[in-house]
Amino acid sequence: MCINFTPTQRAPWVKGHFGIDLPTSNYPAETYPGYAAPIVVQSQKTGRIACGLARFGLIPPWAKDDKISRHTYNARSETAKDKPSYRAAWRQRQYGIALVDNFFEPNYATGKAERWLIESKSREPLGIASLWETWADPSTGEVVTSFTMLTVNADAHPVMNQFHKPGDEKRTPLVLSPQQYEAWLSADQAQAMRMMTLEHMPQLHSQPFTSIRS
Repeated sequence: MCINFTPTQRAPWVKGHFGIDLPTSNYPAETYPGYAAPIVVQSQKTGRIACGLARFGLIPPWAKDDKISRHTYNARSETAKDKPSYRAAWRQRQYGIALVDNFFEPNYATGKAERWLIESKSREPLGIASLWETWADPSTGEVVTSFTMLTVNADAHPVMNQFHKPGDEKRTPLVLSPQQYEAWLSADQAQAMRMMTLEHMPQLHSQPFTSIRS
């Protein structure tokens, strides 16, 4: 699970890995559902790669309003292809990569929720496998691009298996390795399914958030 994160503003890293520029528009230092963040997408028709801002929390084309985005910021990799909110994006291969410096999860080791920060051991930004969608607001006609992060079971992950309430299934956003970026953006459905495992995730580091902000 991931309900908020720090979107990267490290333009040289993005340029080096994707050959494109980060959006020049301002976006929040921390992203929550409903906030904008940069994602990388690829046209399945032309192969063109682009980076733009999208709202965190996917809004399916059939939604009457944007309230559904409060519940669609994470999609289970096992069921995304079948769920009404995500299946159109899945079938149309609208695979994106959310660009983050780190993300946050609750740790209950002390008996109460404590906010922990998760980042790459290398301190490099992370690319998280996502689905993106466009939606036209019926009241204004505004076209909104939005996204959801795909998650996988984290019971066997040495870092991500320590978060969320005791008894709850352990989940983690699917962090792609840089070697997977190109393949993910251009994947067909079968290839995307095979990539949604812990096998190639880069090494992660976690620590209480307060300990590095005091």
